[in-house]
Amino acid sequence: MTYLAGARVRSEVDSSGYPHSLAAVRALPDIELSQTTILVGDNGSGKSTLVEALAVAADFNAEGGSRNLMFETHATHSALAGDLELRWHKRPRWGWFLRAETFYGMATHIERDEWLKPKFPNLHARSHGESFLDIIDAKMQSDGLFLLDEPESALSFQGQLKLLSVMHQATLDGAQFVLATHSPILMSFPGASIYELGDNGAQRVSFDEAEAVMLWRSFLGSPERFFHHLFDDRSADEPQND
Repeated sequence: MTYLAGARVRSEVDSSGYPHSLAAVRALPDIELSQTTILVGDNGSGKSTLVEALAVAADFNAEGGSRNLMFETHATHSALAGDLELRWHKRPRWGWFLRAETFYGMATHIERDEWLKPKFPNLHARSHGESFLDIIDAKMQSDGLFLLDEPESALSFQGQLKLLSVMHQATLDGAQFVLATHSPILMSFPGASIYELGDNGAQRVSFDEAEAVMLWRSFLGSPERFFHHLFDDRSADEPQND
């Protein structure tokens, strides 16, 4: 059983232009959210915009947090959330939206909150990744709906493994996760539904079929092949071919 089954753009909405032109938004009818759903794709595909919109439409704070942790430093989220109709199996009693991009603002808000501060006394005194993991440890260890936007931005290799461990335990307790990521480490989560977003919409792929996984394997296996195309070591005096 999952909490959030999917979403669609409301029929009465004018779906021309941004953000409806994004591949992720156009692909919505093809995305069935499972217990762990991972959205992947190149920059600009809209995966983060979609995860943000799902979180806001589910009443989470746009800059991260729960339904009860509401703050705003600078409104940058799209209006897409208001255009969506969510499909629920059932509503979760608990959940959290975590995004690396706005984590500093969330940590600052927690620091100023008299009730929350004693629970997280050192968020700004620790590294970005350490404080990020503090929130993951405290808020995502049990049943609930959890949406994460590119968490690898804050996490080392070991930190990403820790996140996988937390996700595993939480899903055993019934939790649901929706992630936008570029990280093959996070894409490897067992049983996850991986949707690759691109010009042709959303294609469900296996871990081994995901483009990011294939590119990382190719690069780590032979980085010099990439350097040959990326680097131009010719002398400034050497004629350039048009």
